[in-house]
This record gives sequence, structure tokens and C-alpha cells, in this order.
Amino acid sequence: MGTTLAGILQLSLLIVVLAAVHRPFGDYMAHAYSSPRHLRGERWIYRLIGVKPDAEQHWGMYLRSILAFSLFSVLGLYGLLRLQEHLPLNLGMQAMPADQAFNTATSFTTNTNWQSYSGETALGHLAQMAGLTVQNFVSAAVGMSVAIALVRGFARTRSGELGNFWVDLVRGTVRILLPIAVIGTIVLVASGTMQNLSDPHTVQTLSGASQTIPGGPVASQEVIKELGTNGGGFFNANSAHPFENPNAFTNLFEIFLILVIPFSMPRAFGKLVGNVKQGYAILAAMFVIWFLAVCLMWWTEAHGHGTAPQLAGGSMEGKEQRFGIPGSSLFAVSATVTSTGAVDSFHSSYTGLGGGIAMLGMMLGEITPGGVGSGLYGILIMAILAVFVAGLMVGRTPEYLGKKIGAGEMKLVAMYILVVPATILTFTGVAIALPGEQASILNSDSPHGLSEVLYAFTSGANNNGSAFAGLNANTEFYNVSIGFAMLIGRFVPMALALALAGKLAAQGAVPESVGTLKTHRPLFVGTLVGVILIVAGLTFFPALSLGPLAEGLT
Repeated sequence: MGTTLAGILQLSLLIVVLAAVHRPFGDYMAHAYSSPRHLRGERWIYRLIGVKPDAEQHWGMYLRSILAFSLFSVLGLYGLLRLQEHLPLNLGMQAMPADQAFNTATSFTTNTNWQSYSGETALGHLAQMAGLTVQNFVSAAVGMSVAIALVRGFARTRSGELGNFWVDLVRGTVRILLPIAVIGTIVLVASGTMQNLSDPHTVQTLSGASQTIPGGPVASQEVIKELGTNGGGFFNANSAHPFENPNAFTNLFEIFLILVIPFSMPRAFGKLVGNVKQGYAILAAMFVIWFLAVCLMWWTEAHGHGTAPQLAGGSMEGKEQRFGIPGSSLFAVSATVTSTGAVDSFHSSYTGLGGGIAMLGMMLGEITPGGVGSGLYGILIMAILAVFVAGLMVGRTPEYLGKKIGAGEMKLVAMYILVVPATILTFTGVAIALPGEQASILNSDSPHGLSEVLYAFTSGANNNGSAFAGLNANTEFYNVSIGFAMLIGRFVPMALALALAGKLAAQGAVPESVGTLKTHRPLFVGTLVGVILIVAGLTFFPALSLGPLAEGLT
């Protein structure tokens, strides 16, 4: 009873705080991206990189800027990881192997933060700070930039220009991510999270054995890991490690950091298109699915089958006693319906249905509320699909926010919806079919074995980064294949979203009529939720049936 009450209080407090910051923070983000004024520090950055901040970009140029910046990021991080033994603050760590360095560089550049290594035994302080933490900031800012570009596509008329990527990148980093990260770091340090530049040191335990205690700038990486929906932990145990997540307060604070930008961006969307009701409709669809997933996960884990879960009061395998089932379930759902991938418990140890809920959260496209930026542009594309479906029902040309949705727009929407599922299922099928890769799967002869592989490529292609721990992904095949899945899942949808934004911006505004679908009302919210669940259900139900559903029903 006490655990249940504590869980209800945590969930209620989280919702209240997110609701309290939604309006002011959403308005602030809208102003940050729409203000004509450049800060002095921002102007210095523009001069340094040779950018004219007032020059607008067509969607193609916007995309090329993203790809150029991301290529530079991949190569720079790859070089840092390969050369770290020759660099300062390396703590004696050796160079990361080529295939693993490729996987890690693509992972952090794509905002995935998939880790096939243990941070405390593979990386020095410089690689953590100058490599991974920097990418945590800029990869998040890239996703936010694409979301804002798509919003401008709806807001502008007869213009192919979507803003300036470099300005959006700098403003997202300097005006939004950095200030919150500084405050969040102070909160985490004050709450017990480690922050230093100490070398690992050896201590004697009470039993006479020796143990190595690592040090490092953990809090500063932890806050942007959650705030930017990145997920890569300083330690192998991620947010289950007491140096990253010391107590129940920091656990709830980290969940707040994960959700605050994705749940506030619909408000910025509503402000930028001049209709805040549209933002509330998007927010409602996001919230409904997230809340239902939290409740279902909590229920499945609290009612695990078997003698041990019944005696323990729930499925406690792989979960922290500090957080219990409510705190673990809330964290797991929030991390998988966003593109975060951080964990405070081990998802592979969840019940079959619980693991399936975490997997489904990613399969929905991580749009409820999704990653920073990627969640908003993903759900806006699903909203276009919902409008199209509703238009077919009544025999009208579909419209959304004053823009006609024709054949050209729907082709881009269809490709956006199909590319990630096709990537996931193709790579999963290849991995399962290769005899040489069966040794990497701990439970290769069971439904859970399929779930481990399916989860890995779902996490990679959706840029999540969490994992089922039973899969040894540190092989040449998995490092390379998951690396390519991350690149496809990040940049192909971005390209399609920007192409769609360009087509929308080039249109004129369609005046509202009596036959226009009211996309800010509960009926449309219900339609949007239904479309999201049906599309994911039809796409992944066969694979889920062979994996987590089969495991959960046995």
C-alpha cells in the first residue's frame, strides 16, 4: 500500500510540475527561435564559422547544412575515440576499436547514445567531456532545429525558406539547453551526484578485498543526457548507478528533465503557428499514450507471474530497491517513449509484457512525447496522416493548419512512416538468420532471444539507445549494423520532414470553411491517438507476437 501511494504521489507531482512549466517554457522556446535579435555571443559564433545569420535557407540547403555538420561530428568523435590514449585526461584508457568507435560516433551524433562499451572502463575524462557531452548538446539541438523548420513550413506561405539551420542550432544550444543544464547540474550535485576530475582510486572493503572507485564529471553529463533525450550513461549501469542517480528525488528529477522539452514543445508549436489550441491538441495526444503506457507498465510489473514476484510484491528482478516498481516503471516508459534510452533498471529483466510496452513505445516512433524536436516533427507528420484518413471518410481534400494535403505531401508522409520499420525488421531478420551471430544472444532458443535482437534494432533505428542486456552487441556485425540503422533512422526521416516542410511553406493559405476539420477538438485528438496506435500495431504486431507477447502469455 505504501509503495502504491508513493508511486501515485510521484506520478501526480511530475504531472503537476510539467503542467506548471508547459506554458512559460513553451513560450520561451517559441521566442528563442523567432526573435530577430542575435545575442553578442551568438554573433561571435557566427563569425567564427563564417555564417550570415540573417540569410534564409531552402529546405535542401537546410538539410545539407545538417548533413555537413553531422558528418563533421561523426569524424571528429571517431578520431577522438581512436586517439584517446595519446590525449590528456585519458586515465590510461586505450584507443577504442575501429568498429566500436564507428558505432559510438554515429550513436552520439544521431542522439541515440547506444553504448556497446562500459564508460568507466573504456573512456577517459576528455572523451567523456569533449566528445560525448558536446554531442549530447548539439545532437539534441539538431533535432529541435528540424522541428522548428517543419513548424515554419506550416506557418509560412508562398515561401520555400525555412530559416537558417546554423542560427537554430546555436539558439537551441545557447538559449535553451545550456541554461537548463547549468541549473540542473547544480541540483544534481547538491543532491549527491558525483562531479570531479579525479582518477580512479582503490579502497579496502570491510571484508579485506580491494575495490576501484571511479571519479569523473558525472553530473554535468547526466543532466544533458536526460534533458537532450540522449541517454548515454557515464557508467555501464547508467541511471541505476548511485553516482549518477543517488536517490528517489534525483530519479524523479531526471524523469522531469527527460520530459520537460518534449512536453513543452507543442506550446511553442502553437505559438509559432498562431493557434495555441493546435498545440494543446498535440499535447493531449502525447499525454494520453504516455499516461496509459505508464499505468500498463506499472500494472504488468506489479503483477508478475511466478512465486518469486508474488512473494516480493511484484517483479523486482533487475530493479533498484531505491526506486521500486513505480519509480522504475515511470522511468522506463518515459525513456522509451522519448528518444532517451537512459535506464534506472534493466529492461531485459522486465516481464514479457512489460518489455513489450517499452519496445512498443519506441516502435510508435517515439512521438508521445518523443525526443527533443524529433517527437514534435514525428507527431505532426502523424497528424497529417490522421487528417488525410479523416478526409477520406467524408470525401474532402484534407487540410491541416491552412495547408492542403495532396498526393505529393502524402508520398513523403508514407515514406517517413515506412523507412524506420523497414530498417528495423530487415536488420532484425538478417541478424536472426546469420548462424554466426547466435552466440551473441543469451536466450537464442526462446521468444526472449528474438525480443533481444528486435529491441536492439528498434532502439538503434529509433535513436533511443536503451538495450535488453541479454544481447552482446559488442561484435563487429552488431557495431556496424546498428551503426547504419542509427544513421538511416536519424537522417532519412529528417530529410523527408524537411522536404515536406518545403512543400508546405511554398503553398498559399487555404481559408477555413464549414467543411474544415477542427483539428483542435477532442474528436481529432482521439483520431490521432487511434492512427498512431493502429499504424504501429499493424506494422509490428507479427514481430511482437513472436517475441514479447509470446513470452508474456506463456
